[in-house]
Amino acid sequence: MRRFRILFGLYLFVAAVALGAAVWLSSGPEYVYRPSDDKVLNPERGGSVRAASEGDESGDPALGKTSFYGSTFGNEVFFTDIMGLFDGPFTLPNVIQAVVGLRGQGTDNLKVKAAKTATIAGQTIHEGDLIETGLDVPKGAAAPLGVRIKYADGRLKAGISCLVCHATVDDRTGKVALGVPNRDLNVGYLLAMATNTSAYFTHTQISTLQTYMRDLTRTVKGSDGQDKVLPDPELLEDAVDRDIIRWPRGSNDTTLDSTNNPVQIPDSITLGDHPYGWSGQGVAGPFKGLSAAINNAHAQNMDAMTQSELAWPVKDVDKELYIGTLLQRAATPKYRYDPASGRKPSDFFASVDPTPGMPGVNQVIPAPSYPRSSYMSAVGLFNSEPGFTAWQQVNSMSAWMNTLVPPKPRVEADARTVAMGEGVFRKAQCVSCHAGAFFTNNKIIPVKEIGTEPARAAGFRVAEKFFDPVPRMYAPNVPVPLPDSPEVRTIELTEEQRAALQLAWAQKGSEGGYKVPSLFGLSWSPPYLHDGGVAVGPDRERDLGIPGTWNKGVGPDAYNSLQALLDRRQRARVMEANKPLAPAHVTGEGHAFWVDEEAGFTPEEQDALIRYLLTIPGR
Repeated sequence: MRRFRILFGLYLFVAAVALGAAVWLSSGPEYVYRPSDDKVLNPERGGSVRAASEGDESGDPALGKTSFYGSTFGNEVFFTDIMGLFDGPFTLPNVIQAVVGLRGQGTDNLKVKAAKTATIAGQTIHEGDLIETGLDVPKGAAAPLGVRIKYADGRLKAGISCLVCHATVDDRTGKVALGVPNRDLNVGYLLAMATNTSAYFTHTQISTLQTYMRDLTRTVKGSDGQDKVLPDPELLEDAVDRDIIRWPRGSNDTTLDSTNNPVQIPDSITLGDHPYGWSGQGVAGPFKGLSAAINNAHAQNMDAMTQSELAWPVKDVDKELYIGTLLQRAATPKYRYDPASGRKPSDFFASVDPTPGMPGVNQVIPAPSYPRSSYMSAVGLFNSEPGFTAWQQVNSMSAWMNTLVPPKPRVEADARTVAMGEGVFRKAQCVSCHAGAFFTNNKIIPVKEIGTEPARAAGFRVAEKFFDPVPRMYAPNVPVPLPDSPEVRTIELTEEQRAALQLAWAQKGSEGGYKVPSLFGLSWSPPYLHDGGVAVGPDRERDLGIPGTWNKGVGPDAYNSLQALLDRRQRARVMEANKPLAPAHVTGEGHAFWVDEEAGFTPEEQDALIRYLLTIPGR
């Protein structure tokens, strides 16, 4: 048996080397999997570009599809060289080995052997332990879905495209379900295993760096000429790890409010589902605000360095201190800042910046509002690769995402049950919000009215400190790199849009709100609510909340989770189970619109409503 294990391990090593060679020879020094149409579960919507883009013809769905599948906008530098995502127990060679070990078969949860023993946030991962990543690998793919692997600067690097979060492998057919959230992607756990997770500190509960300042001799020269003390690298790293490791699977923190408030990865089946983002912050600009929401995901969340100009006016952190904090534990020596050098962190970064003149390492251009935030970009930056026009790629992704239709529901219901469920849907007044062809009235509901966990609703409030209230963007023909005087156009807002934006961005004293989402694809997207807290597994009595589902390796069941959404007694049990996750603002509270016996509905009516909801659309 021991000899077999040795031989099999040698086989995997040789196979991994062969895979690397094949990748290099077939596609140059990088590889990303792009599923062919016959490998995709759900078709794209037919019709013209105009129909697909809700009246905006500035996007090319074909380019959008290509960008959605493989564009990283350069984030492999942040994740690999700065954050060190692959320098801890989770490594790229072991990812490749795990993919090879599938022998061509797909998986919706790639299990990767830990490359080394490490203790992270008080939890010890031993060498050889299996790390449940939630990464999806289609049949025949040489890398996980949405992971772009490249060889540069003498090492393997990896970045991520939209596909890593907004698609999944169907465990029944092995095909790729596009636009469906990767609901078990273990984002927090994987980030916590990075060697410089502290580069993501703005996405946690850390409101001041002073708490972590120990060695008063480790200083940088601040923007005001005064010495600023760097936080202790190990103390800050541990604090960030302890916050991020709490994120439930399929969740990510997407705001800069110094609050640990992850939200579920949303679907990308977007036609008719505006405004965009959980709080509805995507209202202004092309595609009813969808392009702005997409841009925010890449410009802000895939490279914390892009926030350096906002550090002082928004976070009360000096720019030099901010850059020094992010780079003092950088994984690659080239990007690692040493305070003993005496150099300003910004000068050091400028000497190694792969995108000279731009904040951060991603491929971005300054928005007309830069360095201020605006309704078009929370960090005042647009994503765009050189050779395209401004926003061409992001608009094209919007156009393509609007062509997606949900996969066929994973449950069935007979005609009688559907008819009864639709009647209950109307009787219970669900239709007052979830109305129309896309089952949404496209409104934002104030957080006090909807009653769900409130932290995320105010997530964009901090941007108001340094904000341009006039949304502007470049003319469609402005090239990248930008010319000296690019043409800028103001985006006119209606009073209704202005009110929606102030609510979505929690401005002018508002507590914020949450959008009314479409009900398409519910069978593919449990658990429910923005925090994903309404989670129940196959066993209704034991698999309760996130601790009873994802934290035990049990996937939330769509039927049982919806039942907890509608039944107040079961919801109370779910909320009780979620109490350990209160520091991450995951509760499953609110949306108290009950369809249970106390509300005058029979168990049969409740069952019919659940089955009706789970088959929208696709009957």
